[in-house]
Amino acid sequence: MTTLAGRPPRPGQQPDAPPPGRPELHRPTQRVVEPPPQWRGSVLAPIAAGLATLCASTSLTGVVGGAGWLGYVTVAVVLVAATGLALRTIRTPTAVVGLAQLVVLLLLITGVFTGSGILGVIPGPAAFSEINGVLTAAFEQIRTGLPPVEATPPILCLVTIAIGLVAVLVDTLAVAASAPAATGLVLLCVYAVPASLADDMLPWWTFLLGAAAFAGLLAVDGNHRHRRWRNRDSGLGNAPAAASAPVAVVAVAVVLGLVAGTAITAVGTVGRLPGSGRSGAGAGSGGLGVNPFTSLRGMLDQGSTVDLFRVRGLGNDKRLLRAFTLDTYRPNRGWSLPDGPMPAGFPANQPLPAAPGDDGSGEARQIQIEPLNWVDVWMPVYGQLRGLQGVSQGWYYDPTSGAVFSERKQRIPAYVETASLAEPTKEELESASTRGGDIPASYSQITGVDPRVVSLAQDLAAGAATDFDRASAIWRYFSAENGFTYDTETAAATDSDALADFLLNGKRGFCEQFASAMAVMLRVLNIPSRVAVGFTSGYADGDSRMITSQDAHAWVEVYFHDLGWVSFDPTPRSDGRGYVPPYLQSGGTSSGSSDSEEQDVPSVSTTRVAPTGVPETQGSAANPGGTQAAPVGSAPGWTGWTALVLVLIALALTAGAFFAIRKFRGRTASWLPLAAAGAWLVAVVLTAWLVHWVLALVLLLVAVAGMAPAVLREIQRRRRLTAITARRPGAADAAWAELMDECADRGIPIPPSDTVRAAAQKMAVQHNLDDAGKTDLRTVVTEVERSWYSPSQSTDADLATAFEGLRRSLQRNAPMSWRGRLFPRSVFRKR
Repeated sequence: MTTLAGRPPRPGQQPDAPPPGRPELHRPTQRVVEPPPQWRGSVLAPIAAGLATLCASTSLTGVVGGAGWLGYVTVAVVLVAATGLALRTIRTPTAVVGLAQLVVLLLLITGVFTGSGILGVIPGPAAFSEINGVLTAAFEQIRTGLPPVEATPPILCLVTIAIGLVAVLVDTLAVAASAPAATGLVLLCVYAVPASLADDMLPWWTFLLGAAAFAGLLAVDGNHRHRRWRNRDSGLGNAPAAASAPVAVVAVAVVLGLVAGTAITAVGTVGRLPGSGRSGAGAGSGGLGVNPFTSLRGMLDQGSTVDLFRVRGLGNDKRLLRAFTLDTYRPNRGWSLPDGPMPAGFPANQPLPAAPGDDGSGEARQIQIEPLNWVDVWMPVYGQLRGLQGVSQGWYYDPTSGAVFSERKQRIPAYVETASLAEPTKEELESASTRGGDIPASYSQITGVDPRVVSLAQDLAAGAATDFDRASAIWRYFSAENGFTYDTETAAATDSDALADFLLNGKRGFCEQFASAMAVMLRVLNIPSRVAVGFTSGYADGDSRMITSQDAHAWVEVYFHDLGWVSFDPTPRSDGRGYVPPYLQSGGTSSGSSDSEEQDVPSVSTTRVAPTGVPETQGSAANPGGTQAAPVGSAPGWTGWTALVLVLIALALTAGAFFAIRKFRGRTASWLPLAAAGAWLVAVVLTAWLVHWVLALVLLLVAVAGMAPAVLREIQRRRRLTAITARRPGAADAAWAELMDECADRGIPIPPSDTVRAAAQKMAVQHNLDDAGKTDLRTVVTEVERSWYSPSQSTDADLATAFEGLRRSLQRNAPMSWRGRLFPRSVFRKR
């Protein structure tokens, strides 16, 4: 080797250090080691945190139907993890990283769940208003829904936001705060929510996944902290001081976890959020709805038809199946059950008292009712109940309200109802009075009604001779001829009083609003009335009738002395599935089905005839706010199959890359990781395109931004290697610059003030170069110094061979981490 003694140092450099000699024995106490890559700088940390969050989110399978929501959650977690990894690579403060992750999550929500974002993804006032509407609809669906609720756009938005926030918190604790153990409390709260809402136990496998992911997070953390990993020291020289910050973080996390867990699990175990219980009067839809019916509708009308009851014994009769009734009206808020506990009631499995108006002389019908997917505190019945068979302990009958109920929500086995289905004639109703009887006076009480509504009711009833005529006049008012339309969306509010606005201006709504309005107008006329909630007659299915979730309905019941409660359904029918009793039909003599009637009469919905065909949905109560998410399904049909094929290819390439790297550890497998990464990227983008093109665009931009540092570094490396191999002028400088960048990418940068030999000595020691590597390093150092001090000489042919051998030695003894490959520090450091 050519001696360099006596040569002047290059300007700006320190005096030459002694050339690297023979390798010495490893003495850790004498080595000067730069701080090793920390846990927060490893790519494994955000990956482990993201996997733990995703595995914990699988607990939502107990409360959210289907598996489509998992795609949204996965995208949110990946974006949060990638944002944190990218920003921490350039040493961004932790607070700024967390804020950036929240901003990325907001951009995702805006792009996917709104249609008014600036450039599609940037939220503005309109987008925030739209998000508020979506979340309001989501909370209403959860409040009223029976788990598992359908994964509607509002539910998908809420789940994405919730898990995205959890991902930010877990990423901050596990990566930035270096306290992955503290994330256990956060992840436990994720399990607490569905566990408290679901009626049944959560699937066992979700607990297994969560436990395995959390154990993996702790294990990976242990590999970094407590062991030498890939020839690197653990960096725990001062354990007490290093542990103080994580201990403080854990302590704070314990307090927050206990407080959050207490607040979240206070929702109870009956599948309802606070405010959905029967006590109190929550606001109805638009201030005019039926509060418990809103709960029922949100629970049942979930987009797809669900079979609820199979009924035998009705024959071709079309009758309304009553679940419960409402007798309390609160102005501008709606109808509800009265305050206080349920009445004592009579045990439903014992002989029952007679219903009002039933003297027991009429024909008794036995009706077999088989609940299929019904879980509630109400046991629906037909007509005037006389007895029940097959009913267990804990069910009670209240003759005043006509409801059969229990103290807790439960699945109901098949039961047989004995009831009177006799209906009064029109003549009997005209001669009957609504005064007298043994019903409570509360069924006639009404306060706080707008004077315009009072005047309308009195005008409609003017000239009617009997209470039945007055009730019929009110009933006939709700027709298409008078401008009323059945719709799952109400008209925009134009008046401060919801009832007056519906009756005089909007005249558009769903059945509970029609029933609410008619019952109020009847009470204004001092006619006892209440709102009944239940189902229409469903459709014929062989010798039985099938009642589905699309048959949920509300109507009015009016009390006549000696005749009992009589049904009036004011909702204008449009699908032919309603039931018009004989006393309201033209001529007053027809009976049974009213399908041939051409007048506007009540209806339950405008959707299905039977679940054998494709539903024609005009609206959904799952989105009561009327807020629509951005359009879905923008991708061509071939996208899904292509994404599936690419996933299979990516799996094969990934397995091949791991095998080849472990087997050959050479350049023969260098293309495999890149090919696998490319296949995964295209597959994920195509999958996102199936959800929404904005989501695919966001993922593509994030991927391009994430891959840009590695691509730039590879371009620079290839340019330098080409210069070295071709022995171009400046080849030695290119070799030295590449070595400095290799050291920086491995987390051990060489100060620019060091001389070539001082830098070479640090490189040999800190990267544990073997003898072959040190020999090649001497050759490279000689060529670098000769190029600096003897520029007229040509580049030695041995430089390319020595440089390639030195790179192989670095790969053997100091392999580069994935973080160094994906986010090389040399790209970001000042030059």
